[in-house]
Amino acid sequence: MTKLLPIDTAPAFAPREDTAAPERLIEGAPRFRTWELDTALAEAAQWGKIRTGIWEATPGTTRSIKGDTFEFCQILEGRAEISEEDGATHVFGPGDSFIMKPGFVGRWKTLETLRKIFVIAS
Repeated sequence: MTKLLPIDTAPAFAPREDTAAPERLIEGAPRFRTWELDTALAEAAQWGKIRTGIWEATPGTTRSIKGDTFEFCQILEGRAEISEEDGATHVFGPGDSFIMKPGFVGRWKTLETLRKIFVIAS
């Protein structure tokens, strides 16, 4: 089993398709597609499971709640406006990377269909 995995940003297999949970939906009718590329168990620290993949969202606004989850994102295409509970707002587009730390609560507004690489530790 290889310990090096290139990230395919356009996977050939079918994604999992979802819509926003009613309690998280703020505006619009966003649709989500997720391509799970890899899952591993962490061997150290507090993280039990590490997931990596590609996520795509159509325009709309949802409530984002990370709970105990840590997420790294790199935007491949599209744009999103992410607002923290305290009101700070950030706009991210192609090439931008960011981290949402455990406890993050805010609003995720997809401005134009977005595709990102994600790495989630939970």
